Amino acid sequence: MIRVGVAGATGYAGAELVRLLAGHPQVKLMVLTSRQYAGMPFSRIYPAMAGVVEQDCQAFEYDSVCALTDFVFTALPHKLPMEIVPELVSRGKKVIDLSADFRFNDPLKYESVYTTHTAKNLLNRSVYGLSEVFADAIRSADIIGNPGCYPTSILLPLIPLLHAGLVVPETIIADAKSGVSGAGRSLALTSLYSEVSESFRAYKVASHRHEPEIEDILSRVAGAPVDITFVPHLLPMSRGMETTIYAGLTSDASDAEIHSCLSDYYAGRRFIRISSDGRPPDTRNVRGTNYCDIGFVVDRHNRRLILMSAIDNLVKGAAGQAIQNMNIMAGLDETLGLNMAPYAV
Repeated sequence: MIRVGVAGATGYAGAELVRLLAGHPQVKLMVLTSRQYAGMPFSRIYPAMAGVVEQDCQAFEYDSVCALTDFVFTALPHKLPMEIVPELVSRGKKVIDLSADFRFNDPLKYESVYTTHTAKNLLNRSVYGLSEVFADAIRSADIIGNPGCYPTSILLPLIPLLHAGLVVPETIIADAKSGVSGAGRSLALTSLYSEVSESFRAYKVASHRHEPEIEDILSRVAGAPVDITFVPHLLPMSRGMETTIYAGLTSDASDAEIHSCLSDYYAGRRFIRISSDGRPPDTRNVRGTNYCDIGFVVDRHNRRLILMSAIDNLVKGAAGQAIQNMNIMAGLDETLGLNMAPYAV
């Protein structure tokens, strides 16, 4: 059994980790930490988990966490993981960080968006945890920078086509929509029910901090700098993410060529589902799962590809992908603990 700890277990991503790990056949949940709810049973904070996870949350302490765990998930706001991960790694722990602190190998790129990085010496050891793309590097890693939800929804559809040279990098526009849980559990005026309900708006247009993360990975795949236009939107629903991507085609590629490019790249990868009938992905069909559904339409008149993806922002966009990475690192079937069937309704 893999002994696991979750630091920051009571935020939305942390709670989703606990939910999924509680059903993992090869995992034993050993430590749940929370600054705000130390000493309180997890099931009191999330009553849905009554009878499933009853253990108390505790304050984070290196000795107890390290003595009881093999893997530690850090589901904490950026800046906090970089303070604790060096000690965890020095004590032989495998770390999967759900913040942005270990997503960049270049500290200057991180600092241009977030804050001063205090663990720069570990960035070259960290692997970007886009499971279907970087699995080979993930297997031997001891630090994973788990991707953000928006980047996951944009990178998975685009990477195979960019890698194959089928799209023009300079033309990429990503139009993404997220449920409110993507903003986290902390109180914020813009996340209040009366501010979100019956409303739909763009935010942080061309200035969202996930944009440099997306461009960094696309540039790595393309072997040259890639700049995109990225516009995120907030939807009046709790979870789910739909992204529509527009990109010029380098040639008159047929529908069959586009489908073949995507399906060949992700052959054998259970969590990527490619639509073969032109049906747009729907967030309802991936809710609570680790699937990424991808569809596309070729706009022949404008020689433009329209890519669409749907994920659950808390699962494939956070906790589910983190567990998928743990499975890969531990040499397990990457689908373990993530094989839940989607809701039919």
